[in-house]
Amino acid sequence: MMIKFVGGFDDTSKLPNTAFAEYAFVGRSNVGKSSLINAIVRENIARTSNTPGRTQTMNFFNIGDRIMIVDLPGYGYARVARERAISWVERLDKYLRTRRQLKRLFILIDSRIGPRDADLDLMDFCDTNAIPYQIVYTKIDKRIREKDQIKLSHETHGAMIPQILETSAEKRIGIDGLRAIIGIK
Repeated sequence: MMIKFVGGFDDTSKLPNTAFAEYAFVGRSNVGKSSLINAIVRENIARTSNTPGRTQTMNFFNIGDRIMIVDLPGYGYARVARERAISWVERLDKYLRTRRQLKRLFILIDSRIGPRDADLDLMDFCDTNAIPYQIVYTKIDKRIREKDQIKLSHETHGAMIPQILETSAEKRIGIDGLRAIIGIK
């Protein structure tokens, strides 16, 4: 399978104009987004870091000249200037509302922590704007969970795909299911 880094974009007007189906990944900083993307494509294409907030551009990866995987900047933790954080939110808003190629947004949530206000706000935004999204719990192998986590249900979130996925990039749990959804053999 041919994988090509198309580019990192900080302006939605400069995004590649393709007809490829796009599958975008987003979540709080340090949720394991880049590690999960690397596990899905079985290559180290997305840069991983122990420092939250490293992904600062919308990174596009061409998969076999038929699919685009989009690594979106994380939210909710990164130590950046307020103006920069606001520009990330505006960019995400514009990308999600205008990108016709977007087939599914995967909202990643650390299974040990559960959804936070920023995750719920993004889900509400997607519900309001009819942007299909699927919840993906990461780090499922860690098994330490906070008590009283908010339970998510597609019944209260109109744009949410009913199936909630559980994954571990490290132990390769749930990776084949994600590959099947995206269409990677």
